[in-house]
Amino acid sequence: MSRYPQTMLATCCVPWHEDSRVDEEIFRASIRTLIEQGLEDLYVFGTAGEGYAVNERQFDDVVRIFVDELRGDGLPPMVGVISLSLSTVIERIERSAELGVELFQISLPSWGELGDRELATFFAETCGRFPGLRFLHYNLPRARRVVTPGEYAELAARHANLIGTKNAGATPAILAELLAQAGELRHFVTEPGYAHGSLVGPCGFLLSYSSLNPELAREYFQAGVRKDAGTLTALGLELAGILSALAGAFDGPRIDGAYDKIFNRAHDARFPLRLLPPYEGASEAEYERFVAAVRELYPHWLPVSA
Repeated sequence: MSRYPQTMLATCCVPWHEDSRVDEEIFRASIRTLIEQGLEDLYVFGTAGEGYAVNERQFDDVVRIFVDELRGDGLPPMVGVISLSLSTVIERIERSAELGVELFQISLPSWGELGDRELATFFAETCGRFPGLRFLHYNLPRARRVVTPGEYAELAARHANLIGTKNAGATPAILAELLAQAGELRHFVTEPGYAHGSLVGPCGFLLSYSSLNPELAREYFQAGVRKDAGTLTALGLELAGILSALAGAFDGPRIDGAYDKIFNRAHDARFPLRLLPPYEGASEAEYERFVAAVRELYPHWLPVSA
C-alpha cells in the first residue's frame, strides 16, 4: 500500500512585480485556474516555483497566499523547502505548519554532496523532527547526491511520514527499482518517465509542459493508470513534439522556472515571465516562438487564451 494516492501533481509558479514582490492578484488567479481545471494536488516552491531563490519575507508571503487559496477549496497545500541551511529548512517548516500546512516537499542541501551519515541526519531533522507532518523528497541532480532506490527503502522503513519522491529524470530501469524496492512511497515522474513508469507500476504524474492542457494531461495520466500503451504512445509523441518546440524557442538554456512561466502565460496573458534575479526568464519573443510552434503543430494542446 502506497503512503500517498496515485495522482497528478502540479506546480504553482509565482508571478513577481518588478520590485520582486509577489503579484498577489495574478498569483491567486493562477491557483484558481489550476483548481478549476481539476488539478487538486498542488505545490509551491519546487525548482519551477523558484523555491531556491526566495528570501524569508517572500517565502512567507507566498505560502500565506497559497494556503489561503487552497483552504477555501478544502485542498491540502504542499510547500517546497529548498535551502543550503538545515536550520532555515526547519524554521520554514515550522512557520508553514503554523499556517496549517501538513505536506512538504524537501530537497537535500546542494553546496556539497552529503555523506551517508549526513543524509541520515537531514531526514532525521525533517521527517524525524516533525512526525505529525508528511514529506515528499525532491530527488534531483542539482542536490549533488541522488538518493538510490535502496536508500529510499531504508529511509521509508525509518520514517513512516516519508510518503513519496519526485524523480523527474529517472530512467525506466531506475523507476522499476524504485517501485520494487520502495513501493510504499509514491514516485512522481514527468511526461517521458510516466509513459514508461506507469506500465511498470503505479507512478504518480508530475505535470510539466503538459500543463498547457490539463484535460489532455489527465487523459495521459488515466492512460497510465489503466496501462493503455496505445494512448500513452500517441499522446507521448505529441508531448515530445511540444518539448522540442520549447527547446527550439529559446536562445539558450535557462533554469526551470523560465519554461514553466511560459505555460502560465499561455493561460493568462497577464502572467509575468520574469524570474527572481540573477536568473533570466523567457523573453516575449521566446514565448511567442513557442506558442507559434505549438499552434502550428499541436493546436489542440493550447488553451483558448493563448
